[in-house]
Amino acid sequence: MEELIAKRYIKALKNSSDMSALEGISEIFSAIAESFKNDKFVQIINNPDVSQKKKSDILLDAVKSAGSKEVENLIKLLVEHNRLSIIPALAEVMRKDLADTSKTYTGIVYSDSDIDAKVIEDLGNGLSKKFGSSISLVFVKNNFDGIKVDVEDLGIEINFSKTRINSQIIEHIVKAI
Repeated sequence: MEELIAKRYIKALKNSSDMSALEGISEIFSAIAESFKNDKFVQIINNPDVSQKKKSDILLDAVKSAGSKEVENLIKLLVEHNRLSIIPALAEVMRKDLADTSKTYTGIVYSDSDIDAKVIEDLGNGLSKKFGSSISLVFVKNNFDGIKVDVEDLGIEINFSKTRINSQIIEHIVKAI
């Protein structure tokens, strides 16, 4: 539900702003969305005893340095309609929309063993050519037995599990006998 509401606000922003302004607005709302991970901040924002004016002042002070009228007006609108809780969804939807518009995506490579940076770069370049976009990959070491590439915004997940490959080899040998 929050994403649907956020999409309407983003659509209005896209109609009134250019790409560079949207990128700046996205960064601002991403920073505000990070504040929602702080329990004290969330308590203040969700507290019915704190007036809308105070909530508005807190958020407007946080974004004052950006000097963006669009951001200030959007925050005032969100406060007026008691929709401050959608700010994290707004930031995420805006990030995805900008990624789709610019065709620039970020993905994650998971593996239990270290992977050379050159291999990750080559993998990102190969995926970029395949999907006609710019994909940059980041390596995250975890306990996945093999290699897993995940580009969430594009809906791509590729994995090669050592155990699955071993079982398929054994199955193929058994069938051959």
